[in-house]
Amino acid sequence: MQFTAPLLPGRLIQRYKRFLADVALDDGRLVTAHVANSGAMTGLKTPGSRIWLLEKPHTKLGFSWELVEAPLPDGPALVGVNTAHANSIAAEAIVAGRVPELAGYAALRREVPYGLNSRVDIFISDGPTPPAFVEVKNVTLWREGPLAEFPDAVTSRGTKHLADLAREVASGARGVMLYVIQGPAEGFAIAGDVDPVYAEAFAFARSAGVEAYAWTCEVSLHGITLAAPVPILMRG
Repeated sequence: MQFTAPLLPGRLIQRYKRFLADVALDDGRLVTAHVANSGAMTGLKTPGSRIWLLEKPHTKLGFSWELVEAPLPDGPALVGVNTAHANSIAAEAIVAGRVPELAGYAALRREVPYGLNSRVDIFISDGPTPPAFVEVKNVTLWREGPLAEFPDAVTSRGTKHLADLAREVASGARGVMLYVIQGPAEGFAIAGDVDPVYAEAFAFARSAGVEAYAWTCEVSLHGITLAAPVPILMRG
């Protein structure tokens, strides 16, 4: 996934009302940017942080917050904060055959109706194994060293998706959770203390045959691409 224009550097003044951020751009402008992230953004919204915006002249605010230089355990690193990109990052990698577990399918569609009034992020078919319903979740929470976690806020929608995937598995299809970590990590875990209901639903879905994979991303000022898989650590 490549950015459509060069990103504009600046400093975060504040993030507020979930979807707004005031930013001091390096060129001297003070602007308000859209934050395409409904999560808590723990550790990523510190005032004064170095961030990058994408200018979008034909939108209401005119700017979208894309990247932040985050103080991760192994040192500062670029992290993508725009959750809207996760599906495109995943679809691009699947089409290119870079996710071995999801390779070999001839058809990929996005936002396909399924489950109980849901739309699956990615549906792949015409492959060597049964069709796969793939739910993509954006990951931007680091609390324990190089371990990335999901969710960073209560997500009843995410819990519903796990149940939808389990039903598809019961009907003979594949149900897949793909966690896209928009930055570096050495492992992934479910943040059960943040949302115990989601953690229980995840454990049930896995026992029902739902597959789960977590991948890091290579993040640069030019774009974001799926990079490498990391182990999913199960907590008691």
